Amino acid sequence: MEYVIIVAGGKGLRMGGEVPKQFLPVGGVPVLMRTLRRFREYSETLRIILVLPREQQDYWQELCREYHFEVDYELADGGQTRFHSVQNGLRLIDDKAEGLVGVHDGVRPFVSVDVIRRCYTEARQQKAVIPVTPVVETLRHKPTQQNVLRSDYCLVQTPQVFDIQLLKAANCQPYTEAFTDDASVVEAYGHQVTMVDGNRENIKITTPFDLLVASALTSRQQDNKTPRQEDTGVL
Repeated sequence: MEYVIIVAGGKGLRMGGEVPKQFLPVGGVPVLMRTLRRFREYSETLRIILVLPREQQDYWQELCREYHFEVDYELADGGQTRFHSVQNGLRLIDDKAEGLVGVHDGVRPFVSVDVIRRCYTEARQQKAVIPVTPVVETLRHKPTQQNVLRSDYCLVQTPQVFDIQLLKAANCQPYTEAFTDDASVVEAYGHQVTMVDGNRENIKITTPFDLLVASALTSRQQDNKTPRQEDTGVL
């Protein structure tokens, strides 16, 4: 069985507005709806678990009615941190369940179906997989004021996909601030993480500039639809 936990706990502070960023429209559709639709596009049988702060759930339900949103999902309450939000999502999966569970940022609506499939396929063997992209800018280490080899680094994306029992066990560890993503949780538990190629369009929408980029990506798809839509990751 395959699951995905989509975590959407942002409050929109870096956007400078009152509406949380996951609810902002891109190309006329709220970001979070685009994200859920992309995972449903990957699989009709995938079980989607959406994690939202309780105080945002009524507003989300209003949006679903307004946009006639009909993608099936289960709803869990957000936690104090991402780690705790994922814990809440995992509680909706039976403790004896076998298979894979992905964890994805709700504000990453442009992950490609190809990348999602790659992560789940590789995780069947490796049990812990993350998508990454190369660093294209020059990197400088601030304390030493020296450039570092960008080839030694990569950018980490989501979905991060794991064996269900592995992620459940790893999430029983006490929380620390070192848990910046789910891969760091699993690595702290002692399991190595495998990297696969991500897609550059898979941006995390956290600032007004990101929203402009997201609008451009959506416009490009609308103006130039191609049969390679899955590979671009653009909805």
